[in-house]
Amino acid sequence: MLANTSHPPRPDRASLVVIGNGMAGARALEEILALGGAEQFAIVVFGDEPYGNYNRIQLSNVLAGSESPDGIYLNSLAWYDDNDIELRAGVRVVRIDTFAKRVFADDGSIVAYDKLIIATGSRAFLPPIDGLWVDDTTLVSGVFGFRTLDDTTAMIDYAPGRARAAIVGGGLLGLEAARGLQNRGVAATVIHSGPVLMNAQLDETGGAVLRRAIGDIGIDVVTDKRTTTAYSDEHHTITGIGFADGTTLDCDMLVLSTGIRPNVGLARGAGLTVERAIVTDDHMRSIDDDDVYVVGECAQHRGQVYGLVAPLWEQAKILAAHLTGHDRTAAYHGSRTSTKLKVAGVDVAQMGVKHPEHPDDEFVQFYEPRRGVYKTVVIRDNRLIGATLVGDVSKVSFLLQAFDQRTPLPDERVSLMFDLGTPDADTGVAELADDAQVCNCNGVDKATIVGCVSAGTTSVAGVMAQTRAGKGCGSCKSLVSQIVEWAAGDAVTEDPSANWYVPCIPYEKPELMRLIRELRLHSVTSVFAALAPDGAEDANSKMALSSLLEMMWGAEFVDERAERFINDRVHANIQRDGTFSVVPQMKGGVTSVDQLRTIADVAEKYDVPMIKLTGGQRIDLLGIRKEDLPKVWADLDMPSGYAYGKSFRTVKTCVGMDFCRFGVGDSTALGIALETRFQGIAGPAKMKLAVTGCPRNCAEALCKDLGVVAIDGGRWEIYVGGAAGAHIRKGDLLATVDTPEEVITLTGRFLQFYRENAKWLERTYAWVPRYGIERIRAAVVDDDDGIAAELDSRMQESVDAYRDPWLDGRDPVTPGQFRSALPLLPLPQVPVR
Repeated sequence: MLANTSHPPRPDRASLVVIGNGMAGARALEEILALGGAEQFAIVVFGDEPYGNYNRIQLSNVLAGSESPDGIYLNSLAWYDDNDIELRAGVRVVRIDTFAKRVFADDGSIVAYDKLIIATGSRAFLPPIDGLWVDDTTLVSGVFGFRTLDDTTAMIDYAPGRARAAIVGGGLLGLEAARGLQNRGVAATVIHSGPVLMNAQLDETGGAVLRRAIGDIGIDVVTDKRTTTAYSDEHHTITGIGFADGTTLDCDMLVLSTGIRPNVGLARGAGLTVERAIVTDDHMRSIDDDDVYVVGECAQHRGQVYGLVAPLWEQAKILAAHLTGHDRTAAYHGSRTSTKLKVAGVDVAQMGVKHPEHPDDEFVQFYEPRRGVYKTVVIRDNRLIGATLVGDVSKVSFLLQAFDQRTPLPDERVSLMFDLGTPDADTGVAELADDAQVCNCNGVDKATIVGCVSAGTTSVAGVMAQTRAGKGCGSCKSLVSQIVEWAAGDAVTEDPSANWYVPCIPYEKPELMRLIRELRLHSVTSVFAALAPDGAEDANSKMALSSLLEMMWGAEFVDERAERFINDRVHANIQRDGTFSVVPQMKGGVTSVDQLRTIADVAEKYDVPMIKLTGGQRIDLLGIRKEDLPKVWADLDMPSGYAYGKSFRTVKTCVGMDFCRFGVGDSTALGIALETRFQGIAGPAKMKLAVTGCPRNCAEALCKDLGVVAIDGGRWEIYVGGAAGAHIRKGDLLATVDTPEEVITLTGRFLQFYRENAKWLERTYAWVPRYGIERIRAAVVDDDDGIAAELDSRMQESVDAYRDPWLDGRDPVTPGQFRSALPLLPLPQVPVR
């Protein structure tokens, strides 16, 4: 979206100049246009960034790879053109002359105005850290702020091959930066100067719950550390940071998320009153000039500067009403702030005060550290004045309404935290006030959503697209869905995209596969170019498409490593400290003296900090450095066990007939045969198998993706769709067969049918009951659809295309495939007694 738009002037309209094309400035424009402002004003917008306006809240999703940069724009360039707005993107205003009513830009242009809106927002604050700057204008290489789209794309470009990122600042953006970089294969350490994470929103206990949850996903957190020094090498590239207590941390990437500062230089230079920000009256005008309006993070109203989105939307509405004359009495009286968001995957909501402030205030607290749940409410005069929710925000809609509307509270205070006979979702939504804020990120209330449904949009995705509700942090999506379903009733329609295989390509899986075959699309980029609207790529779709294409084309698949997750790029499972786990193949859980001796030698040679027996009857070497992976593989001289990918993993077996007195079938030999045949085949999710030699089920075959059980008479039962992890499900009986050869044939046919029909990341325990065991049996066993031979043939193509991925160690696909930039933090040695 790099462009400018311009229109010939119309002398019948007053001139409105907007300085700032961010979220606040664009929202003010939307409100002005909604009140007929396009007929009243000739509008010129200056934007410091060379883009249309975008959703800054979504930058963390762009960094994490769950959203593409193109997907976060709020208004397209066509929107400016359609609304007769001249957009001057990438042009910076350098001076305002309020007496002559002129603005002066860095391209030499001068634009006159009748009314001016200053929406310059804020900038990332870079703390005074020794060694941070090469000179007055240049940061050391590898150091980033996290405020703009350019900051985000710069981090994405820099992250590949980096070992550890230090993130200074334990607020929302700092934690999101850590999660985003972790998703890109960079180990992350968050350093916070205070004792409590997100201390602006959370108290000590809430911060501790969040810290534990962040640690559980592999992000290191250090508190009470003040960063004082940045270390760099002779090329001015970051190598580490130092703290006030004299300790240091090695890193090859540094992200500074230490707050923001309002951009007030233009206003101060123009003689406007500036304190913490530009001081405004209740109409959002500068207190010095009635023709200059101010909105967003650069505005100070009644001593308050707001950094949350919802107050900015309220300011924009008041500004537009007053500026256009629609309501000259419109006044802003401040905002009651609340936040509802996801922080590195953890639900957090906070409104009002965190603690009792008066002796008569009531304080109700619930704390369940094992589940990572913390809730508090603060009550004064039977009204809610504050609430904090971490880990469980199921009551947030009710609490927000009580907080915003100042409604009386139930006598049973515990019902504020838990559903104890409270109304069901439909009743709760019906009682929600029309002006209740549903989406804080984009300022969407219940009435707007209901109005969209009444106008004919009856799918959740359609309403979200039109209103932007749920398009920010995403924490309100469930409430948006409830309102749409309540408002639409029986007329609610399913979103067609819910059945698309990947988010950006409008086809269900069978049709997508047909087009890929018909058009001979062998790479992810070719699929985007041919089938995605406008050829746009989507970060969320790349992994799924890579797996699908590998399944479909086998040896003909063009593997573009940039479209893969870090585990698939380096053929190992990344750990919380940035090292990797290496699991060599042990077919059927059977090993030998030579293999064990080799594994021991490798573990000793590379100082492996932990050796672990896995649930899949293999040996896991944990703590391998990225740069050592090729050497470890070469020294092991064993194939990959595929313990990292969305693929066929392993076949667990019991000892079968050779040693067990209860065995009625040779489970070990059959398990080895299955693993030999189907090793490494790609799938929509991981596939784990087991073979047990008798109905005593020692190999736990009934709770695997596919399990085989030997029964009397030399026969075998095949079960599918079992699970024993977070979900527990006994598999469904697919068939009973007479020979191991039939087991192998039906296993391949079932796995191929699953691979071709399951959704991305849908395990068999979800797919089998969704698709139906009878339907699966009809296709796979009975061949009612006449496709068995085709399934067998396509599986054979995948089997024939097998190549041990650890061979990449001998000939890396890219020069930096196994390169780390610096040593990682050491893991402790685990004692074995």
